[in-house]
Amino acid sequence: MEGVVHTGSDASAFRECFSLTWKNPYVLRLAFSAGIGGLLFGYDTGVISGALLYIRNDFKSVDRHTVLQESIVSMAVAGAIIGAAIGGWMNDRFGRRTTILIADFLFFVGAVIMASAPGAPLLIVGRVFVGLGVGMASMTSPLYISEASPAKIRGALVSTNGFLITGGQFLSYLINLAFTKAPGTWRWMLGIAGLPALVQFVLMLFLPESPRWLYRKGREEEAKVILRKIYPAEDVEKEIQDLKESVEAEIKEEGSAKINIMKLLKTKTVRRGLIAGVGLQVFQQFVGINTVMYYGPTIVQLAGFASNRTALLLSLVTAGLNALGSIVSIYFIDRTGRKKLLLISLFGVAISLGLLAGVFHETTTHAPMISQVETSRFSNYTCPDYSSARNPGSWDCMKCLKASSPDCGFCASPTNKLLPGACLLSNDTVKDLCHGESRWYTRGCPSNFGWLALIGLALYIISFSPGMGTAPWIVNSEIYPLRFRGVCGGIAATANWISNLIVAQSFLSLTEAIGTSWTFLIFGVISVVALLFVIVYVPETKGLPIEEIEKMLETRTLHFRFWERSHRSDEKSQAV
Repeated sequence: MEGVVHTGSDASAFRECFSLTWKNPYVLRLAFSAGIGGLLFGYDTGVISGALLYIRNDFKSVDRHTVLQESIVSMAVAGAIIGAAIGGWMNDRFGRRTTILIADFLFFVGAVIMASAPGAPLLIVGRVFVGLGVGMASMTSPLYISEASPAKIRGALVSTNGFLITGGQFLSYLINLAFTKAPGTWRWMLGIAGLPALVQFVLMLFLPESPRWLYRKGREEEAKVILRKIYPAEDVEKEIQDLKESVEAEIKEEGSAKINIMKLLKTKTVRRGLIAGVGLQVFQQFVGINTVMYYGPTIVQLAGFASNRTALLLSLVTAGLNALGSIVSIYFIDRTGRKKLLLISLFGVAISLGLLAGVFHETTTHAPMISQVETSRFSNYTCPDYSSARNPGSWDCMKCLKASSPDCGFCASPTNKLLPGACLLSNDTVKDLCHGESRWYTRGCPSNFGWLALIGLALYIISFSPGMGTAPWIVNSEIYPLRFRGVCGGIAATANWISNLIVAQSFLSLTEAIGTSWTFLIFGVISVVALLFVIVYVPETKGLPIEEIEKMLETRTLHFRFWERSHRSDEKSQAV
């Protein structure tokens, strides 16, 4: 019966996805070949955090000028914004497969340029190339997988792309640790991304174009051949008929009109789809995920862990939990549904951000005091601001770290880190004098609450990854009408990257201006707003054919029961 959701089969979607290994390996091959784009996406967005430490050592101009450091990081994001924007147009004009091939080419060229860069300018050029590829892959890979997947397991297969993104981030942390002792360090870290790009390029050469795109372009026989490989024999004719009706309706509706912003906004299904899709992508970033992924080691240090190595290892655990959450998403996305998973995810995110805000408030308000006796032991290296202070007895660790003329650090007591310590100039000589790295603090202060911050970070990642980590991409891959899918997907991905850039560029400034506690509290409030947004604007697309989703958007109005199927609608479906 067309348009009816058979919920009894949803529970087996996860098992059916893995049964494709022997039932229909062709579909699995399509999904994982395209999903390599997700791996590259994750790797290239995560690797720079470790590589930058060694780039600064090799290029003194980068070490001296923070603007160059920011450019090396942010140019990939800026390139991704452009890549996502033009990727939507390329998807509709040249096809999903061709766009993935171009993204792979850009990945490979960017990796080669970065690995061989003699200085910062060429390194930045390489980051732009990689960013272009990342932006294209961020919206093309899930789109290709979605259009080449049976409806019942579409969510599980698209979730593999999300798993490979987080797997790529985890891999980047492993690579960072593996090459710390190797000659060339950062060149290996950045250049190794060229290998999976090359592998995907070769694999995609032997895979077909999206059957839905082919049908849309009038290449119906090619599309039918591919659909017969994807769907069981008993389902393929119905799928072909549904696709034919959808394309014919769109051609009749569009006439000779060209796609433009006004056309998108005037089309009811597209407008409602964009509200849900773009909103999810913006909220995915504004609840703070990339503050954890980009600045994970820094957050760990802000919580009271001084050692760089400890911070890196704990960040590796965070990346591992992120990948684990993506596996959980593959299992639950077609059982629980996109909407319910999003709501559960955002509820957990709000709780964990509240916990982090409370922990960092306690950390900053219970910082160890500055001891004049301890500081006098390093008389030649005393922090100038502390020496000239009118009331040095009121100084604590946090006030010491905020001194900026020049920068100062806190040397913890050798007997107990929580006892009063010394406020000293921040440089490598002083760090060595201060009992080594483990007692020298320049980001955060010693605290008994550090382990609670780690629990908060773990809860945040476990909550975010299965829902908000993957569901926005899945919803965006299936919510738009076929004719507008590439363009709308590009708009949503561009919104994601712009939001990414805003959050990444503002996090450290926010923590300095209003404190870490208030920064996480702001993210927590945004997550509550996001939860309300999902309730009102995001429809449930679990198990629905893509053509049926269009009909649902067309016939529903935006109110608190927007996502639900009315009894009248159900009766109509059953009558058919």
